[in-house]
Amino acid sequence: MSAKERFLQKLQQHRAVPGSYESKSQADIAAFRQRMGQLQADIEGWLEGTGVRIESTTVSLVELLVDNRSFDIPGIELRLENRIVKFTPVFLYGQGVTGCVEASLCADGKVQPLSRLFMRSGENINWTCTPPTAISGLRRAFNEDAFFEIIEGLLP
Repeated sequence: MSAKERFLQKLQQHRAVPGSYESKSQADIAAFRQRMGQLQADIEGWLEGTGVRIESTTVSLVELLVDNRSFDIPGIELRLENRIVKFTPVFLYGQGVTGCVEASLCADGKVQPLSRLFMRSGENINWTCTPPTAISGLRRAFNEDAFFEIIEGLLP
């Protein structure tokens, strides 16, 4: 783990101090929002100078395990000409993870799933990812290399 990753991990833990929220689910929602903001900042850095447009979106999730309430989570869209890669939050809890984001390519009137990103998976608090058809246990670190592999479909 790099010094930057250790710093960001400690910063996240500091921001999500137990007891500052009414429930664990509220703390997890706040962490999901914060981590999506950090993910967008990372993506902006990785794509600096490429001409790929980055847009923020808002996704409303209904989580059955959180009093069947809805809450908003930031999403991310990357645009190059008429192609879009969307990073869309899909659930907070499930499949042994906390915070799931689906990456999909929108091109030629079709939507193609590219990957799933997980905010926390088991003991791993860093982003991990899987191909859309992978068995849930086959996760790898989501980093700059994984990101560029995922978004390769932006190029015609």
